[in-house]
Amino acid sequence: MRNVVRCHQFLGSRTRPRQWSVINLHCSNSWFQHHPWLGSRTAILTRGAKSKTTVKLEDLPQGALEPLPATAEKEDQGPTYPTVVRQARNNMRKFDNCVVLTRVGSFYELYFEHATEYGPLLSLKVAQKRSKAGVPSVPMAGFPFFQLDRFLKILVQDLSKYVAISEEFVNDPANKVKSGGLMFDRRVTRIVTPGTLIDEKFMDPDENNFLLAVQPLGSVHVPRTSDDQPEELKSGATESALNSLRVGLAWLDLSTGDFFTQSSTLGTLPSAFARIGAKEVILSDGLSQSVQQTISGLVDHDRRLLTYHAAKYAELPISAWAPMLESPVASADEAAFTTEETSAGSMLLTYVVHKLQGLDIKLQPPQRRRDFEIMAIDKTSLRALEVLATSKEGITGGKGSLLHTVRRTVTRGGSRLLKDWISSPSASLSVINERLDLVSMLLHDAELREEICRDLRRSSDCQRLVQRFSLGRGDADDLISLLKTIETTDSIANVLEKATSSQRPGKAGLEVRRPLRRLSCRLSLENPRALALRISSAIDEEGLLKNHRKEESESARYISAAHDVLHSEGSAADFDDMPRAVRDNGVQQSLSEQEIDEEDDWIMRRSASPVLQGLHDDLSKLRQQREQLTVMLRNRIGAQSLSLRYVAGSGHVCHVRGAKDVRHTSKATLGGRSGRSTKSTRTFYNSDWTDLGTKMDMIRFQIRAEEQQVLQELREQVVANLVRLRRNAAVLDELDIGCAFANLADEQGFTRPVLNESRNHQIIGGRHPTVKIGLEEGGKAFVKNDCIVGGKERVWLITGPNMGGKSTFLRQNALISILAQAGCFVPAEYAELGIVDQIFSRVGSADDLFREQSTFMVEMLETAVILRQATSRSFVIMDEIGRGTTPEDGVAMAFACLHHLHHHNQCRTLFATHFHVLADLAKDFDRLACYCADVAEGTDGSFSYVHRLRRGVNRASHALKVARLAGIPEVAIRVAEDVLAKHDPTPAPGCQIGPCRGSDSSDPKAAR
Repeated sequence: MRNVVRCHQFLGSRTRPRQWSVINLHCSNSWFQHHPWLGSRTAILTRGAKSKTTVKLEDLPQGALEPLPATAEKEDQGPTYPTVVRQARNNMRKFDNCVVLTRVGSFYELYFEHATEYGPLLSLKVAQKRSKAGVPSVPMAGFPFFQLDRFLKILVQDLSKYVAISEEFVNDPANKVKSGGLMFDRRVTRIVTPGTLIDEKFMDPDENNFLLAVQPLGSVHVPRTSDDQPEELKSGATESALNSLRVGLAWLDLSTGDFFTQSSTLGTLPSAFARIGAKEVILSDGLSQSVQQTISGLVDHDRRLLTYHAAKYAELPISAWAPMLESPVASADEAAFTTEETSAGSMLLTYVVHKLQGLDIKLQPPQRRRDFEIMAIDKTSLRALEVLATSKEGITGGKGSLLHTVRRTVTRGGSRLLKDWISSPSASLSVINERLDLVSMLLHDAELREEICRDLRRSSDCQRLVQRFSLGRGDADDLISLLKTIETTDSIANVLEKATSSQRPGKAGLEVRRPLRRLSCRLSLENPRALALRISSAIDEEGLLKNHRKEESESARYISAAHDVLHSEGSAADFDDMPRAVRDNGVQQSLSEQEIDEEDDWIMRRSASPVLQGLHDDLSKLRQQREQLTVMLRNRIGAQSLSLRYVAGSGHVCHVRGAKDVRHTSKATLGGRSGRSTKSTRTFYNSDWTDLGTKMDMIRFQIRAEEQQVLQELREQVVANLVRLRRNAAVLDELDIGCAFANLADEQGFTRPVLNESRNHQIIGGRHPTVKIGLEEGGKAFVKNDCIVGGKERVWLITGPNMGGKSTFLRQNALISILAQAGCFVPAEYAELGIVDQIFSRVGSADDLFREQSTFMVEMLETAVILRQATSRSFVIMDEIGRGTTPEDGVAMAFACLHHLHHHNQCRTLFATHFHVLADLAKDFDRLACYCADVAEGTDGSFSYVHRLRRGVNRASHALKVARLAGIPEVAIRVAEDVLAKHDPTPAPGCQIGPCRGSDSSDPKAAR
């Protein structure tokens, strides 16, 4: 005999008495148990005779019947598989480039070739799903729904696959008729790719998850053979033409709503890729072969996923972006976007819309990045200077990187913004000084700084939080987090107001407090305060916590049977993913034996809405009636242990426990039929309790529905405040960085740099920010150095021994410029810097055998970029140019580079070399000066490095000393000494004065 599930549907308005219709659907016990997401209170199980399906007349579709789709029965011409398998097969054909995960009850399942291919990669057992006779079995594999994030990480992040998630939807009466009586429809609701992650748990909270679109100018809807194509797009175009090709860049982060565009060139794409750090790159499929090969080669080199998108989708005007933005782009601003930017942005948005399968999105209006507004740091320099990651480990923010050294932020949004500021320092003098003013203010007011940091630690990741609501995914927990963030913002606003008031005591005057006033004025709290009050009055935090515990316990019941399997066959990771109730308690009773807790845990307060208050009042009255009925039944049968319960699979029953009461009431049914009995327990049915329990369940169902209605209203209020919340979050992020920079300056003794529009670079007592900390951890001291480049000494030619600190000196000056233009204090006693438009670095050695590039070839490729792109406002560091070939060729190439930098680029340059003859060759360079490091040797043969630079040329590299320190066998050292003596019988004793201009002093104290 089947059970009858009565699904109650609300038909009335929220303010008038509710009307209810009843729809009877046939379901077996096993079906209900395999679909736990329905919950115990959304369905009422009563035993009775098999009944027919009945639907109210007004619920049926009226008018002419819609014809069934012509392809409905032709989607799958293969064997007659079960419904679930057919639906999965159809989705696999529709999304043929994706791994399809199909939701079936409490599991996600893979079928056919997806199961056999990806099951072993996911460590899932591949089974055979059998159906009726004559139909071949189907390979299948699956995992519990709560492990979705874990397997998405493997598929999307580790294997770089596209994943289509197919969810279950209950068919309404009309769709059930159309589908031939199917209870469920399964549709793909989202396609997950590396660049379209939203709120997955495996996302790095301290790093943006950017999706980048690249669109060359003139490539939209232009056939590859067209004579109208730009010369750069035609196959066979020269490398120079390709490098100068204009390209549009558009990138966004779906998890935060950030949206940017930029116009660039094909030659600067490697630097853009390194700076943006996109997880996925989109490229039009209508480009010429040469352009496609160039861009795909760059993407493959950086190990990013490249996706080709149909070119026909890249034609949307900016005005068509409005439905996807929190506010439209002003008409006056539209003209500023270049054609290639518009094309890239349109392609990006159409791609996202397709992957989200119709899910609404609200992004921030696009921000244009212009080359003259930021300091450009090319890909090679980012890696060589270890700005974001160390060159060995390659982990963003890893120990030893500049980002790790300066990071003192306490919020996730602040960490992401810090990475952006460090990788793209500002080139605007006003922006830099505003940031420095804030740091200076916070540095001199430690009490204020600590108060702000204390509040910031209590805030949530507001940018990603509000983005969840803009995508319709925010829940009650997110509302509570948003509530605390708004309260934190309000508290910080009060702190800023007090800090900027004239009554506040302290050293800083009103003029110094101006940066705090600027931030305070950007905060908008009137409407967010009202939203916070509404959230606080609506959501019951204690009830929400209890509800989570109950959900965890209920989930454990459905998967408890897997406990023994995991112990015998599973891994530790599998066991850790199980709900706590299963891990702690092991296998529990089956669902049919579980008694449903009568205590309800509501996520909304009774006062959240008038309707909710009325429903709770009705439920309280019914509970009083239940208590009265319990007392009456206990008296009638003489069993004080009797209780009225609801048991899944059995319904509303009277329960008696204790051997004495069981024997005493063995024949008492009170007009109802008997249920399950044991020696110590007995259940039976009573019509009064069945009717009363049914009414209570109906009220509970109405309360759940009303809670969802209130939750939806709160979501809409959050979206209505989206712009204000995002702007407030941006203020908090900037405050976080300001406090972080101030704490860093306080800890490390950094000083405020002076920036101007000159071409000078003056550092007194400079230090390498990361090397200094590393040496101090090892109990060593760092030697400070001065660097005054620009004006009469635009180029420094630096010589000295191996291990003498030349590379450290070069890098530290480049890093000081980066920190200064990011708005951070710098590791120096004094710093006065002219704004740098680009930083270039050619240090270290490496080859790229996969691309047939030797060490010298890599060196020359990097050098070529510098000589072609460096301007008079650039800062260049070059170390040991020409060492990858013969000494004669190396000297010639090094001198040519030095000559070009001095006479053509005319930029600030630090040029380190072991080719001492360069000092002689460059003696006529009027803007070049020679400096050197040295080795101090004792009479007993001992030596030490003198890391402080001074004027002059060191004509001895002391390579054999380094070889001896490295452990080269002494026999080999003596052979080397003999060879060296034959070729240079009178080696230079140390740092000597060469003919280089300015080498008129050998005094070690003349370093400055």
